[in-house]
Amino acid sequence: MGYPQDALAEDEELVLHRHPHWKMLVVPSAIFVLATAIAGFALGVAQSRLAGGAVVTVSILVGVAWLALVGWKVLVPALQWKSTHFLVTDRRVMIRHGVLTHTGIDIPMNRISNVQFRHGLVDRLLRTGTLMIVASSDDPLEFHDIPDVQKVHSLLYHQVLDAGAPDDTAPRRSGHESGHEPGRERHDDRNRW
Repeated sequence: MGYPQDALAEDEELVLHRHPHWKMLVVPSAIFVLATAIAGFALGVAQSRLAGGAVVTVSILVGVAWLALVGWKVLVPALQWKSTHFLVTDRRVMIRHGVLTHTGIDIPMNRISNVQFRHGLVDRLLRTGTLMIVASSDDPLEFHDIPDVQKVHSLLYHQVLDAGAPDDTAPRRSGHESGHEPGRERHDDRNRW
């Protein structure tokens, strides 16, 4: 059983699993292309203008500089992106992140009092944004770069409503008391994900 399945309770159902939006990888990708081009140019200049042991020394220095830059500015952000998980289950919202040190936040559905989203023009074009979750008596938690933030907002809203719905063992209330019209099914977006 792989992650995130091993983080779930025995009868808990995973509804949504997302990594941050791919826009987090745009700058690291550009740095990789630019650093590789500069390193290639520097190696070409070194080979055409230097001779003997100087070529080897400059090549090693360029290679080490390229490796350090790519490791720091490309590999680290890519690992951070890959190790960040936004999960929605039928019971809770879970956020897990970290490569060496893992950090997690769990928000039970019955404690969520408000769900909001925010996205500007560029975020709307890229179909991403910030999801804000207000749990009872806590400050709002903001989760940035959530892909398809409007759909996630809608799904989470329905999950919160379902978590607050009476279960099958409790006596049923009439349509007006429960906020649910008789004969009308609850909307379930889980199959669309």
